[in-house]
Amino acid sequence: MGLGISASNTTAQMKADSLNYDLAIIGGGLAGLATAIEQADMGRKVILFEKKEYPFHKVCGEYISNESWGYLEQLGLALKEWNLPKINQLKVSTAQGKELNQALAKGGFGISRYFLDNKLAELAKAKGVEVVENTEVLQVIFKNNQHHIEVEGEKICANLVVGSFGKRSKLDHQLERKHRRKKSSKNYLAVKYHLKAALPENLIGLHIFQNGYCGISKVEGEDRYCCCYLTLASELKKCNNSIEKLEKEVLSKNNYLKTYLGYERYYHAPEVIAQVNFKAKKVVENHIFMLGDAAGLITPLCGNGMSMALSAAHGFSRFTENYFQGKITRKQLEEQYARWWKAEFGLRLKAGRVLQHLFYKPSLLNPAVQLLSRFKKLSSFLIGLTHGKDIV
Repeated sequence: MGLGISASNTTAQMKADSLNYDLAIIGGGLAGLATAIEQADMGRKVILFEKKEYPFHKVCGEYISNESWGYLEQLGLALKEWNLPKINQLKVSTAQGKELNQALAKGGFGISRYFLDNKLAELAKAKGVEVVENTEVLQVIFKNNQHHIEVEGEKICANLVVGSFGKRSKLDHQLERKHRRKKSSKNYLAVKYHLKAALPENLIGLHIFQNGYCGISKVEGEDRYCCCYLTLASELKKCNNSIEKLEKEVLSKNNYLKTYLGYERYYHAPEVIAQVNFKAKKVVENHIFMLGDAAGLITPLCGNGMSMALSAAHGFSRFTENYFQGKITRKQLEEQYARWWKAEFGLRLKAGRVLQHLFYKPSLLNPAVQLLSRFKKLSSFLIGLTHGKDIV
């Protein structure tokens, strides 16, 4: 696994010291990596566990609101040098041919997780973060005011632990998180490709089909576009669990998707994640601070999950400064973070759930799209509910 223990560290004390950290981060997505970089900049000893090896693809819409631009630059990324597509227009279409075209007041940019996460991982390593790849954490025990993590036969201790392990994890079961125990009437499936296309670079498309919707937008690269869709798992089951049949018989009833899904793909097998749910979650579980999708999953149609992850990382890091300086207790840190998180993201998540519910009501959807296409101020207001202020 490589926890940074050199052969010369022969005494028990030296080994113990090498396995003690100010902060351990479980999950190396946007929230985890951004937190690691900020904490390293603050002088903290940080270890981050990622179950895969960088770079790798992730199921994600790969559109980031401009509220995150300054923060990513502050972390140390050279965004301006990467010639990233600037996105300022939205097109919504239905399978019945209704359309909404809307300018995005805040706007955003496109960048793949394959590229962005790898750049953040490289930056974290350069700043002294111990990034442990190909390693999944299955158990965290809190005792004697410390977290004890066992991975591949070695045990480490950390003062604080961040859970940024995405939409679902085996660790959710170990922690017996409440949202996992609640039965859901709807189980979702998410699928992502990169397509080779020549579409407007400044446009993000949201194309609706029966019991689902698909986002299309430009990412880095001359002709690379992210195509990511969400649907009910029951729709896939009706198609004999064939994604190809699902796309041909369900998604392609939307004329835009019929065209787009015929484009050449950069990798044939899609990235797929099942059992996606949007239930409310606790943001502190067994003294572990949850960030990103582990804390709360915004519906993909809102296109703002990446910015939420980055904003949570920055907010959490600001609170930890007083804790490490001894100005507040662990309990106070947990309470402050939980209150801030709810105030910062609670409305966005509720707005996303309401909008998503609308998308699964065909009798309401088409009239709603027609209404919003006529009243642009109303559509701008609804879009604004799912976005926040600049992170920095």
